[in-house]
Amino acid sequence: MNKKEVAELKRLFHPDRTPITRICGCYVDAEKNKRAKLKEAFLSLPEEEMFKYFDIFKKTLSGTLGRNLLDMEFPLTQEAAGGAQEYLMKLKSSQLKEDDLLDEFYDKVIETFLYPENYYIILIHCAYDIPKKATDGLEMFDASDDVYEYLLCSICPVHLSKPGLCYHEETDTISERTRDWFVEPPMTGFLFPAFNDRNTDIHSLLYYSKNPDELNTDFARLLLGCELPLSAGSQKDTFNTLVAETLNDSCTYETVKSIHSSLNELLEEHKDDPDPVLLDKGDVKRLLAQSGADDETLEHFDTDFEQASGSTQAELYVSNVANTRKFEIKTPDVVISVKPERADLIETRVIGGRLCFVIPADDSVEVNGIPVNTGIIDKQEDEKESTL
Repeated sequence: MNKKEVAELKRLFHPDRTPITRICGCYVDAEKNKRAKLKEAFLSLPEEEMFKYFDIFKKTLSGTLGRNLLDMEFPLTQEAAGGAQEYLMKLKSSQLKEDDLLDEFYDKVIETFLYPENYYIILIHCAYDIPKKATDGLEMFDASDDVYEYLLCSICPVHLSKPGLCYHEETDTISERTRDWFVEPPMTGFLFPAFNDRNTDIHSLLYYSKNPDELNTDFARLLLGCELPLSAGSQKDTFNTLVAETLNDSCTYETVKSIHSSLNELLEEHKDDPDPVLLDKGDVKRLLAQSGADDETLEHFDTDFEQASGSTQAELYVSNVANTRKFEIKTPDVVISVKPERADLIETRVIGGRLCFVIPADDSVEVNGIPVNTGIIDKQEDEKESTL
């Protein structure tokens, strides 16, 4: 799925256009007991309650593709009889009306979702009449041939509110606040089937994780039958390892700066594209070749790529391996950080036989928030007077 397809679904979470037919939920305590259940026609909920749920559903489709939102395909074995995809298809077809299927789903989540505290499982069934798009991109809501029927699951932590004092309007007094259990934004969830090319793709789903480096691999594999791709942090580590080990002695400051400059330029070129920018094995190999790696150095690259990423078919999101916010240099005692577009401000010089990084200090300089005099202007004035 791309950004536009995700945004299209998020816009549906409004009372005037919601495709939600039914909402079901199960509150699970820290001992994995099912404490409370919900099963309602969504439009029967009070409007204020609906908006609270809309916020949760939007969060489940929020974040960056490749970091928080991950496309996952079902292996063929999971599409066979008894597989995870077949079970999800059955659950979707039931429109969440069959109690046995719902209880089985809750049990599967409780069994596979490793979380030591209370949480709330929310599952909705939706039916979206997909509007056609005119040549100018405008949606034609009165022209729809396809219905996208899907499930959205959100798993939200439930925590006890903090202790404190509060004002009681009825008695005009300040006293201890009553603590209660409140539902927080989702920490994980999934959309099934995926909405690829603005239509149903039963071979894929979209997985959500609030923390991109804690993807709950067992939950995805055991409940959903899918292997998660590399996390955002792992993709960055994989890329860095490939660069360092492939270039070896050629991995100089200027080379690395050139690589990250190329990555940021690539992101800038495609900033308006709805699809994320990906690097496959060939793309990474070409990037390294352009950065100074010779044929001998790249001789074993295919094997190195498979070992580092776990697959020859793996793809790395450029947004995960490139830092668009800062260009950073670290030594054991010093950190230099600048905006990526101003990396040219940092120069390398050999001074006294040691490699040094030099930064200009022509403009205002502050030390611990205090403006300091660099002495440059005074020196220039002295040199000017000496020439008169």
